[in-house]
Amino acid sequence: MIKAATLLAAQEGEYNPLLPHAYELVIGTLAFAVVAFVLIKVLTPRIQKTLAERTEAIEGGIRRAEEAQAEAQALQQQYREQLAEARQEAARLREEAREQAAQLKAELREEAQAEARRIIEAAHAQIEADRQQAFAQLRTEIGRLSTELAGRIVGESLEDEARQRRTIDRFLDELEASSQQAVR
Repeated sequence: MIKAATLLAAQEGEYNPLLPHAYELVIGTLAFAVVAFVLIKVLTPRIQKTLAERTEAIEGGIRRAEEAQAEAQALQQQYREQLAEARQEAARLREEAREQAAQLKAELREEAQAEARRIIEAAHAQIEADRQQAFAQLRTEIGRLSTELAGRIVGESLEDEARQRRTIDRFLDELEASSQQAVR
């Protein structure tokens, strides 16, 4: 349809608004060439420079990120090693504490046993002293009673102390000897 209208207009010699004039085509072509030249010579280097800077920034960022990641991994490894050392040190300290506790326990047990032996020995000594004292008191009391009894039996006073002591000692010695023979 456009062709038909173009042919009709060309045949009639009239102006067709759809077709540009020749001078417009020349000016449009020159304007396009100037814009293309400016784009190629001025803007393209700037765009390429900007793209190169962005590429470099991105690659630098990637390198920095890789370096930071490597450093973080190294720090993490160092942390793990320190943690392992700390755990070993803690285990060693616990073991030392157990050994010290066992040693302290043994020392306290030994001290307690020594104290118990000392208390038992002191008790035995006290018992022996009390026995000796009771024996001496009994000996005196038996002597007094036996002297009094002997005095009543004999009918005379045994007031002489030397005689009284000899009589008492002889009586008690005979009494001890008979009790020892009865035990055997």
